[in-house]
Amino acid sequence: MCSVDSRTATPCAPAPALARRAAGLRSSPVRDLLALTARPEVISFAGGLPAPDLLDAAGIRRAYDHVLAEPSARSLQYSTTEGDPDLRALLAGRLARRGLPTSPDGLLVTTGSQQALALLGTALLDPGDVVLVEDPTYLAALQCFGLAGARVIAVPTDDDGVRPDDLDQAVARHQPRLLYLVPTFQNPTGRTMPGHRRRAVAEIAARRGLWIVEDDPYGELRFEGAAEPWIAADPIAADRTVLLGSLSKTMAPGMRLGWLRAPDPLRRACVIAKQATDLHSSTIDQAAAARYLRDGAPADPNPPAVGPAAGPDGHVRRMCAAYRERRDTMLAALPAALPAGSRWTTPRGGMFVWVWLPAGYDATALLPVALEHEVAYVPGAAFFAGRPDPSTLRLSFTTHPPERIAEGVARLSRALGGAMVSA
Repeated sequence: MCSVDSRTATPCAPAPALARRAAGLRSSPVRDLLALTARPEVISFAGGLPAPDLLDAAGIRRAYDHVLAEPSARSLQYSTTEGDPDLRALLAGRLARRGLPTSPDGLLVTTGSQQALALLGTALLDPGDVVLVEDPTYLAALQCFGLAGARVIAVPTDDDGVRPDDLDQAVARHQPRLLYLVPTFQNPTGRTMPGHRRRAVAEIAARRGLWIVEDDPYGELRFEGAAEPWIAADPIAADRTVLLGSLSKTMAPGMRLGWLRAPDPLRRACVIAKQATDLHSSTIDQAAAARYLRDGAPADPNPPAVGPAAGPDGHVRRMCAAYRERRDTMLAALPAALPAGSRWTTPRGGMFVWVWLPAGYDATALLPVALEHEVAYVPGAAFFAGRPDPSTLRLSFTTHPPERIAEGVARLSRALGGAMVSA
């Protein structure tokens, strides 16, 4: 650290302080845990990571080979901020087939759906604006809204998501700019908001005048039951709902590709914000993703019998079949592993099981004990915008095969056995 300029013997002034918004930021416990659990002997249920053995590396490699072989080398050039036209057309077609007619021009490709959240923070939020979230909610969204200077307020929830009466009261009391939701296979709880509750949320947004940000990174990872309609598909809220999606969970998280579907004025504002942020998402990654979506096929010549194998849809079906088995393995092991009085969610898709330990257990304080037993989870406290529930924790069942999951839950049982740390 400089204290004196050696040339003039003049004392150096201190470097300017960080911006106020940066000083108040908290590190993500999930990202921190990824570093702590990098040792192969640790069975980690912490990160919401797609299973590496289920990523179609060979099919994705073929897609990159195709685009790099194009004589124009278009994929190595700068691109438009809005995103690769072929990729946007393919994404729009997939949305339409799932019940949401979409124009390619209505989509903005982003560097992961996390960037979409950041762009919305820039386009919609001024410092001090209020954002409503589910209690608990996706912790990286809390980081994003905090960076934008927003005041984040949690809305009480039940097994069906935000409670409409509490939401209506919160909107009337706090006059928020937006409501952020993960309605399908929510992170961290795994729960899904039913259609009648989605309709109630749409009606409140229309009547009270606020934006809805509907984040849907897990919707294609369905193991059972019928899909609920997007809030964005409800005509009463179509002019005020932003739908976010991602290819990270179904293709490859390292490609860092997501998308944003929004009404034109907001989408244009997000385009300008993205221009100022990174000009555009990776051209070659977008081109390879488009090629894979158009004609990619899993490399395994003998895939499980879960429907047609060819193409990305067949690959997603294979993932869902494997994830369902892994979810079932975890759920079957939990009753004997957790302390009496524990309870947990039973997700119909996605990546996560949410656990409530009995009163007197503090999941944050118990994490070092779990790590000593070479198993990891995410303490639930990080997911709350308001007062946290210290007894909660999040388990991800996607990363490991069933036998590894069973061993991990057994290690968790040993870690929790006899351990009681008061909140």
